[in-house]
Amino acid sequence: MLSNQTQQLLDVLAEQLQAVQLWSSVEPSHEALSSQAPFACDSMPFEMWLQFIFIPKMKQLIEKRLPLPTSMAITPMAEQVWSDMPRYQNVIRVIQQLDDLLNVPR
Repeated sequence: MLSNQTQQLLDVLAEQLQAVQLWSSVEPSHEALSSQAPFACDSMPFEMWLQFIFIPKMKQLIEKRLPLPTSMAITPMAEQVWSDMPRYQNVIRVIQQLDDLLNVPR
């Protein structure tokens, strides 16, 4: 059940990123994808981290039936990046839903 809900929210997140034109058709370099900085903030914009690192890794966990994170706080970063951009509020809302879903004690 949790995996299904997470998958649905990941799909909605991808749709919302596309809807506000934050979805990229150009993949970051291997070097950028290998960043060790939180949210790869030293090598790519936050939306690219969501698209090319977060969403694929979460989907991989679901596909392999591996445990999902139990403590996640992505919303503060989204709010920091897009705080003055009302058009991105739906994206932030979906990220908050993911945080809320995965932070529930299991």
